Amino acid sequence: MPTFSLVLIVCAIAAAGFLLGRHRALASAGGDARTLHSLPSYYGYHVGLSALIPALGVLIIWLLAQPALIESRVSSMIPAEAVPENASLSLVMSDVRRVAEGLELAVAEGALSNRDIRAFDSQTTDLRAILGDLGVALGADVRPEVLEAARSYRGSSKTGRLAMTVVVIGLALAGLGLAYRATHKDFRARNVVERVIMALLILAASLAILTTVGIVLSMLFETRNFFALHSWTDFFFGSTWAPNFRGDSELSILPLLWGTLYISFIALLVAVPVGLFAAIYLSEYAGPAVRAFAKPLLEILAGIPTIVYGLFALLTVGPLLVRFFGQGENGILGVEWMSGATSVLTAGVVMGIMLIPFVSSLSDDIINAVPQAMRDGSLGLGATQSETVRQVVLPAALPGIVGAILLAASRAIGETMIVVMGAGAIAKFSANPLESMTTITTRIVSQLTGDTDFASPETLVAFALGLTLFVLTLGLNVLALYIVRKYREQYD
Repeated sequence: MPTFSLVLIVCAIAAAGFLLGRHRALASAGGDARTLHSLPSYYGYHVGLSALIPALGVLIIWLLAQPALIESRVSSMIPAEAVPENASLSLVMSDVRRVAEGLELAVAEGALSNRDIRAFDSQTTDLRAILGDLGVALGADVRPEVLEAARSYRGSSKTGRLAMTVVVIGLALAGLGLAYRATHKDFRARNVVERVIMALLILAASLAILTTVGIVLSMLFETRNFFALHSWTDFFFGSTWAPNFRGDSELSILPLLWGTLYISFIALLVAVPVGLFAAIYLSEYAGPAVRAFAKPLLEILAGIPTIVYGLFALLTVGPLLVRFFGQGENGILGVEWMSGATSVLTAGVVMGIMLIPFVSSLSDDIINAVPQAMRDGSLGLGATQSETVRQVVLPAALPGIVGAILLAASRAIGETMIVVMGAGAIAKFSANPLESMTTITTRIVSQLTGDTDFASPETLVAFALGLTLFVLTLGLNVLALYIVRKYREQYD
């Protein structure tokens, strides 16, 4: 049964439980709701949630665990000699999944029966032709072990789906029955329902923390595997980034870190002054009509996809900079400092434009949150409006402004598409902003593009880069927190 249909059935059971629980509570009170401990709806919610929550919880766990268990079981069926010399077990398993999905599709479309599947062998031409007609391409070199593993994968998946359907529906019915049986007029349904809702709220609030922990652990384990294959001294203290999938790779993060920080610094040089000045004007000087028009127009920049910014960098800003710095005597400045449209300055300027609404919108909200009494007191003592902004409003709003700049910095460090299209792909140390460079995020994408087996240092280095980027962002957060606390003490 499809998962969506199973969810609909569980929801229908929960809805029926709500009606049954409410009716039973009223019946136990002789139809007089005033004699009930809780409102009638609470009894319905109790029965409905008892049917819904355990069933959906088991369904989610089952959907997460079943694929991993089946893959572990099926992969053990594939002998080592069935894995090609230049491939890995994960690539063979992808072929197994592809064949299994093709077999399931053929059965669903009526092109094959289960008996036909059991009769086929790996060299059967009819099998490749039938699946090819359904859009599933099978190579002529499908080994018998792969086909047998695909049969087992399909059978295990089918059995698992059937068992999941039975267990989930059974849990929903069992929860409904137990809650319905416990329902009577003296049952404290409101207390139980509120505790359940509180538990759900705590679980929802914990998802962000649990997600962060899961991301860190996943990167940490793969990073450990990377350092088991590659020297950590070369990664942290080397000076060259030269991945080579044939061996002898030099995988130093320092050139990538330099490019990341350099481009982010230029982006902040563009975004922070422009965004902060725009926020000061909109909050302190602009009239209601101008503010109502300008602020939404400025925030449109935040909704533009980053790939569009990348195209803007590649097709507009880059050629414009080349016109100034890269055409020799034919250029505006008559110099030959820039050889192509991709450079640190190209990516930094466009990224800064993208970050302007992050700084301006947040800073505007923070400045507006400064109490008007502080402005009135400053003006009453004879200060001008500009002096009030410089000496009262901005110091009071400084902690929030630091947070806005931190958000912009984190966004700049994690940007990918603008860097790919505007900065180039060269990992090196250089202080010239007119040269091409690359960043950590760009290299992560590059190392994980294509067929990867997650067994070589050239692939696993992406996780080490990601973990380093996470630590860098965490350090920025700690630094910003320190600055916020230090300056906030002056205004408590």
